[in-house]
Amino acid sequence: MDNSYNSKDIVVLEGLDAVRLRPGMYIGTTGIKGFHHLLWEIVDNSIDEISNGYGDTITITLNTDGSATVSDNGRGIPVDMHPTLKKSGVEVVFTQLHAGGKFNNKSYSYSGGLHGVGASVTNALSRWLKVEVDKEGRKYYMEFASKEVNGKLKSGIPQCELHDIGATTKQGTTVTFLPDDRMFGDLQFNFDTINKRIKELAFLNKGLKIILDDLRTNTHVAYHYEGGIKDFIKYIDEDKNKLYSSPIYISAESDILKLEIAVEHTDSYTENIFSYVNNIPTTEGGTHEVGFKSAWTRVMNDYARNSGYLKEKDSNFMGEDFREGISCIIAVKMHSVEFEGQTKTKLGNPEAKTEVERLTVLELGKFFAKKENEKIATVILDKAKQAAKTREAAKRAKEISRAKSSADNFNLVGKLAACTSRKGEKSELFIVEGDSAGGSAKQGRNRMFQAILPLRGKPLNAEKKRIDQVLGNEEIRTMISALETGIGEDYNADNLRYHKVIILSDADQDGGHIRAILLTFFFRYMRQLITDGHVFVGLPPLYKVYKKNYTEYVYSDYELPAAIERAGKGYQIQRYKGLGEMNPEQLWETTMDPDKRTLVQVTIDDAAEAEKMVTTWMGDNIDARKAYIAEHANFNRQDKFSDDMLS
Repeated sequence: MDNSYNSKDIVVLEGLDAVRLRPGMYIGTTGIKGFHHLLWEIVDNSIDEISNGYGDTITITLNTDGSATVSDNGRGIPVDMHPTLKKSGVEVVFTQLHAGGKFNNKSYSYSGGLHGVGASVTNALSRWLKVEVDKEGRKYYMEFASKEVNGKLKSGIPQCELHDIGATTKQGTTVTFLPDDRMFGDLQFNFDTINKRIKELAFLNKGLKIILDDLRTNTHVAYHYEGGIKDFIKYIDEDKNKLYSSPIYISAESDILKLEIAVEHTDSYTENIFSYVNNIPTTEGGTHEVGFKSAWTRVMNDYARNSGYLKEKDSNFMGEDFREGISCIIAVKMHSVEFEGQTKTKLGNPEAKTEVERLTVLELGKFFAKKENEKIATVILDKAKQAAKTREAAKRAKEISRAKSSADNFNLVGKLAACTSRKGEKSELFIVEGDSAGGSAKQGRNRMFQAILPLRGKPLNAEKKRIDQVLGNEEIRTMISALETGIGEDYNADNLRYHKVIILSDADQDGGHIRAILLTFFFRYMRQLITDGHVFVGLPPLYKVYKKNYTEYVYSDYELPAAIERAGKGYQIQRYKGLGEMNPEQLWETTMDPDKRTLVQVTIDDAAEAEKMVTTWMGDNIDARKAYIAEHANFNRQDKFSDDMLS
């Protein structure tokens, strides 16, 4: 690759119009995700430099004034004049939408920020942005700001020309920006959100050192993994029982893509595949995952045949048999990436399937041809053999379940209070703890669009059970029947009966445990229900503060003193120990009325971290759970759900 990187390499497609007018087109939302998107656009540019072999360190600083600084030791943004625009490369990058060195494959072979809009969008949605470029022994500086001009707000206006401010021994780019409160309100950078993402980036880019300094709290973290995704898979499976001592790791490169795969088997019953393209999580999978699965099944069945593990009369194993208990990371880097949808969560390139499959078959073949890896192959085949038996048992359980479908639906009549609307997008299902709360909810609901399903016992913890055991649990089977989508590979989102699935449990330990069990089941067997945004947690009040002609419901201990002060003298307090203590009118007014209630949407922002969290909280490793609680729990907190509690 040509190491030169000059303004002539920057291709300009259009100006920086309309970013403020329609920010959602560029950052998705002006909420907390869009706010952090401004940071990731700048970080992605630094990552792209390092991914393509330039530099090895990125530092992110969260400043006390609300701004953020991103610094790298890459080549530095071009500072010479653009040949057609007659502006410096820095000004072009930060003021022209769709301007950058990523529209051809000369300056960047692999790029996450492939639209080239990142720097300019961050500039457009900031109050001000400052750039320092250290390049070829000189330091250059330029500043931009968004200001009112003739009564109209103009974005990213240069406040000075790019100018040389002296000699330097450094190399790279430093960008500092302040997100515009006129666009984002009082949002602030969240340390935990940033910390999780940079750890992931460090795993995905072997040898990268990425530093986070939060000057607001004097917090410093740094990540550097020489093992790359091998270290990543070990981290994810840290609290699981591994079936062999070290992960399987393969890597290969062709004219089409660069591929890394790490695989590890545990004694769990579910598969967990985490895939990335140019460092971007592809949470919905795509062609690269399809290619891997096909290759993995083919290689393992061939090995089983050639080694005599499968006899001539035996049927081949299914792909899902080989993937039971698997943890796998697929990291692809390629140019001309085509993502499906605006969210960039599913890879669409058809050539990626063919190439990933070809390279995986080739490299896995080499791996299992080595004598020292025979034991690993045997362990995987033994696991697949047992998984095949479980699959057959689950198949029988599903057939029995289908045969009992009419009986189940008959039983639902006594349990499920359905709504009259048949439009799923307008219908809600409340999963309620206990018959008492279920009775209040059934009486207090709006029958037009709200259905109630009371649980008459704790559902099974799906984390610790095989699929056939899960299907044998009456409470879980009842939920599956009510939702009408099926589970696992049979899940069909088009059949979803209720587009809001609301978990409504008591605000105590038992209620929290039921929430955790239900969320674990959805995560393991109906994950798309979560990723499509259909799962919510309802927040019932803890107290009623009241006196004559005054009533206020209070949702946390933290809010109680202020509520008492508002009530004034002569107030009384009712403490709700459970939903069953509320009459139907109170339950409607506080927890079910769409105009007044508070719902927390359950999301999966980081699938790998979510996997580790579910394993820690719901798995068998008690020591890991205790260690997590000791490190993270804050027993002095009295507020409602934090941003991260249900993410």
